Parts: sequence; C-alpha cells; structure tokens
Amino acid sequence: MPARYHLRFQIPSGQDTARQAAELAAFCQEAGVDEVVLLLAAEELHGGHPTGAEEDLLYDTAATSAAVLRDAGLDVSLNPWVTTGHADRGRRDRHGFAPMVGPDGRAAAGQASFACPLWRSWLTAHYARFADLGFRVLWLEDDFRFHNHAPLQWGGGFEPLMLERLALLAGKPVTREQVVAAVTAPGEPHSWRALLQEVWRAAQLEVAAEVAEAVGKHSGGRSRVGLMSSEPAVHGVEGRNWDALFHALAIDGEAVHRPHFAVYSDAPGRALSRSVWLLELQRVLRPAGVRAEPEIENWPHTAWSKSDTQTWSEMTAAQLSGADALFLNLHPMHSGRARRHPRVADLLRRARPALDLLAERGREELGTFGVSLPVHPQAAAHVRTSRPGRLADLAAGPEGAADFLLRYGVPVTAGEAPVRALFGQAAWAFDDDEVRCLLAGGLLLDGTAAYVLSERGFAGLLGLTVPEIVEREGAAAPGPYSLEQVLPAAELGDEDVFLSVNGQPALARLEPAAGTQVWSSVLTPDRQHWGAGRCVHTNTLGGRVAVLAATSPDLLPYDDDGQRLLHAMVRHLEGDQPRLPLVSGGPHLVPRLARTERGLRLAVANGSADPARPRLVLPARVGSAEATLLAPLAAPTAVPLTAAGSTLVLDADLPHRGWLLVDWTPEGDNDRAIHDHDGEPIEIHHRRHLCALTGVVPGEVVARCDQRGE
Repeated sequence: MPARYHLRFQIPSGQDTARQAAELAAFCQEAGVDEVVLLLAAEELHGGHPTGAEEDLLYDTAATSAAVLRDAGLDVSLNPWVTTGHADRGRRDRHGFAPMVGPDGRAAAGQASFACPLWRSWLTAHYARFADLGFRVLWLEDDFRFHNHAPLQWGGGFEPLMLERLALLAGKPVTREQVVAAVTAPGEPHSWRALLQEVWRAAQLEVAAEVAEAVGKHSGGRSRVGLMSSEPAVHGVEGRNWDALFHALAIDGEAVHRPHFAVYSDAPGRALSRSVWLLELQRVLRPAGVRAEPEIENWPHTAWSKSDTQTWSEMTAAQLSGADALFLNLHPMHSGRARRHPRVADLLRRARPALDLLAERGREELGTFGVSLPVHPQAAAHVRTSRPGRLADLAAGPEGAADFLLRYGVPVTAGEAPVRALFGQAAWAFDDDEVRCLLAGGLLLDGTAAYVLSERGFAGLLGLTVPEIVEREGAAAPGPYSLEQVLPAAELGDEDVFLSVNGQPALARLEPAAGTQVWSSVLTPDRQHWGAGRCVHTNTLGGRVAVLAATSPDLLPYDDDGQRLLHAMVRHLEGDQPRLPLVSGGPHLVPRLARTERGLRLAVANGSADPARPRLVLPARVGSAEATLLAPLAAPTAVPLTAAGSTLVLDADLPHRGWLLVDWTPEGDNDRAIHDHDGEPIEIHHRRHLCALTGVVPGEVVARCDQRGE
C-alpha cells in the first residue's frame, strides 16, 4: 500500500462551490491526494459558532463539494472548525452559551464551557446534521480541550457550572479562588487537584460520547469520529484518560486520531527529536482500533511559513511512525483556489517516492526499541509545584529526556526496554513497586528525579542522597556552579575534559555513598569543587543507576564530549549485554530504532544544517546490512556503508533533514535486544509491563528489598 495523502482544504460557502470543488478535485488527482478533509467556517472565515442560516449554507456547501469530489474518485472527510472555540479574536457568542472561565476569573467572549447544556445540544445537533452526508470521518478540532483558549490565561474549566460539579465531589461549596489555590499549592498535591481533573475528564467524556452516538446514528454507521489532540503532557494537566476518551468516541470499535507532533513554522532541524518522540509517545496512548493520521501543518499554510524541506522531513517522520495517512495543511485556508498554489502539488509529487517506500517497509516493523521513557498519562496529578497559581506548571512528561537522548544519537521508545530514563517531576507519579522495578534494571535519572526518589526513601538503591536542589541564583557556597569536569572513572580516555553547566536553571546536590562511582565533578569558575556531577551505582537489586546533577539535561550545551560521556553512560547501564546502536558522526543525528521481520532497522535524521556521515556503533558484529538514503524531495537511493566489526559508517553525505535507513542483521542473528526471555516479542501499553525485562514482578522486588532492609 502506498502512502496516503489527506488534504485539509476550505471551500468558502456560497462562492461557486461546484466550480471550486472541481478545481480541487483536479488538483488532488495531479498531486496524488487520496482524500479531502473539508473545512467549515475556519480561521479567516470563522465568525463564531454558526447560526441556523449560516449552518444551512455550510451544509449545502459541504454536500455539493462532497458530491463533486466523490465523483472524481476521492474520499471525503469533514472538519468543522470549532467545538468549544479556539480563541476569541474579537468574536462573540451568538447562542447564549455559558462561557469558558479562566483561573483568574476572566470569561471568554466567544468560547463555550464543556459543562454548558446549550452548547452540548448545539454541538451534537451540528455533527448529527452533517453526519447524514456519509463522510468517512467527522473530526473534532483540537480546541476540544481545556487549555490554550486565548485570551484566557490557561483556558477554561473554572466556570460556575464546573465548580458546582466539583462541590458535589468535595462535599462542600467551593470558590474559584479556593480551587486555584488548592490545585496549584506547593507540596503534596491537594485532594481537590484529582477531583477537579475528574470533573473535567467526566465533562469531556460526556460530550465525546454524545457526539459519537449522534454521528453513528445519523450516518447509519458509515462515519467515524476523529480526535485532533495537542501535546500529551498538557492534556495530562486536564486529567485526560486516553483509553476512556477513544472508547467514548468509538463507533463500532473504531476511531481516528490526528496527533500533533511538529511546529507550524520554520524550526531548526534538531526539532525533529521532538517530532520523533511525540509520534512515539502517542503510539502507546492510542488503543487498538484507532487509526493514526498525523498532522503536517504549515501555518498560515505556504512555504513562506515552513520550507518544503522541513515539511518533507516531518512527513517522513510521520510515515516512519507507522501513520495510516498524512493529514496535510498546506494551503491558505481563505484561498478556495487549489490551483493557485502549484508549488504544493510539486511538493507532494516529489515527496511520494520516499513516503511510498516507507509505507511499504513499515508493514515489516514489529515495534520500536531504545532507551525506554516510562509514560504516566496522569503524572500531572502527582507533581509538586513551586509557583502557586500556575496550572501550566503541572505538565510533566519525558519530552526533555527524549530531546537529550535523541539529539545525542541514542534511540528511545515509549515501550519497554532494559535501560530506562526518568527525568523531572514525573518521578512522583510512579508508585513504590513501580519505582523498585525501574531501579532493578538500568536507570538514568536527572537531578530532579533523583531528588524526588531520594525524598521517597530510595536513596539506598540510588547509591546517593540528594539533600537539595540549588537554584542558579541561590547562595550556594563555595560559589556559582559553572563547569563539569569528567573524571577518570568515566574511562573516556582523555584528560582535561570539561563540559558547561553554566546555563542550568538548577543543579541537584549529589552526595554519593560508598561504592558509588563519581564520573564528573561540578566546579565553580575558579575550579573549586562544588559537588558531584554524574554518578553510577550498582544496587542490591542488581540494577545499575546513573544520576545527573543537571535538572534540565536537554538545556545543557551539546558537544562531542557530552555525546561521548552519555554514550559511555548508556553502555554502562546496559552492563554485559549491550543492545542499542549508538549514533555519532555529526551534531543532532536523531535516531529511530525498530525491529523488523528481517532484523533491525535504524532511521537517522540529520538535524544539522551541515551534511554528515553517520557512524553507527552496533551492539554486535554485523551479519549483513543495507542502507537507503532519503534526501529531501528526492527519490530513495541505495548508498554504501563501510563495516568494521560492529561499526557501520555511511560512505556518502547525509544532507540537512535527510534520513538514512539502515537495515541489518546481527552476526548469528543475535537480536536478543528486543525479545523477552521466551524469545517472544514484548507488547507494551502504558506501564503494564514495567518489569518485563528485569525478570521480577513488583511483589518479588518488594520482598527482596525487605530482606535487605531497603
């Protein structure tokens, strides 16, 4: 099956609809587009939630357009522009909806509350009416959320109707001021935080179920509901339950997801690390039966906003992730004239050879592999805050760890693996049994996570205590931290290797215990010892733990020495069973590792503006290997590799934002890295198999700890 293009496009209502739809159909045939996602009353043509007469005109436009497009052999979906509303931007409510209210008490002018019964009735009827046109998917816009509703400070969720629901759960009347103070209070989370998330979650699920029921009924079961989403960590602040939400949206067990994964305008190539991780993360958040159609968006939708090279590289990342289709936003929403933008058609034609190859090879993939980044979708319910009143501070996820590892050439996975990385406040989210499971394998921690686990009583298994987090502006004798000196214990083979910690917002004060190796020392500007920088320890569970004093490792300056040190630390955590390929040979070579029916596949993107020749240090000698170069907007080409033992080096330049695919079989077919103890593939969803590769279950870990007085 070739890659599928789904083009989102708006035909203005009442403006020669049939002719513009015919022009769009011809454009799609020329550009290889498989489906049109029709927009309704979007962006510049959005005057607020449509009124009766406006909806009539939109319905006629959608019906006429869909008929013309289907006659041309195209599939058609529908994307009503708003649910609750994106942003006021001068628009005002015209229906009498209860408005969204932010944490500071400001009410939106044109955006509705999820708890408003009038808005719910309008939304359900709106989707029901259009469902009878038989679209493949009716999409819920990504304003189907509580956050990011300008001009509100955070978004909605603090309306009187919501507070009434919260009062029922709390067992007493509550005010907005009380709720905001309690939910964001520093220290152990107040019980109202979980209750507020329950209120928000329930309101959203109710609406989702009502819309899905209406779409299923009025389409005669022909249509599905699609969910457009934002960043998972921010949805976590809202208490989103992904399983429950997709279940509520499902029609005959099926739903569709448009995951957000890339920025809307020009960005440096290293931002591909974020895209690779967000696609991987949302893969494990989707239940079976949910199609993935990632969004590629150039806002406001021309190459003036985002280069074709960047657009292509993100399309490639999406197709590598196993996308069922690519959801393309490439035209200005107000144009209505598809052929006024021939460059878009040229982009799609030139992109197709690489994407078709990836779609074909994607059917061979059996799962991703790398350093595991444990995912806890409800982490926001557990984090500790430091700034009262800031709901955004509740967001917690592995994005920083993903950037740090991927930009240094270390593959990651949201599934299970022997080596894991846990950074930041998310360390509060895992219960004690889960933490012991993490500590029984290879575990990389940043300073914040180490501080949290030390506070929770796991210092003995970390091999150190963390008495404090020192802010950059704090009075920390003997002076401000500045440098990190790599010590002989790290075995890098060089002397006088220094890294910078000068830009870290805070460092953890690490106090190593006996038997813990110190790999680096933090120094002041006059090279006085400030504290330990990186430590490794083998604990009584047999686990290997590595701790960084840095609290924001992704903000450390990236350089060759930093990469060598991280690679050495990953190899240490793997112990006597190295399993991961590690990539060097240039800055920001971003990897993605997968198991295939034939062996292993490593995709490497060049996130630097300079060409690079990636060097792959594999965990075992190479049996056979082949490489394919995907240069931006060019046909795939086979390229030579030089093999030396377990190292492969590309014998050609990998251009900016180009991708290298390397398929290899280890000598003797030794692909133990991605099989469990019985030789069967490991299936991962959320945190259910946290101990799959340690050989222990939570109860056994507890018993072992108790026997040793841990």
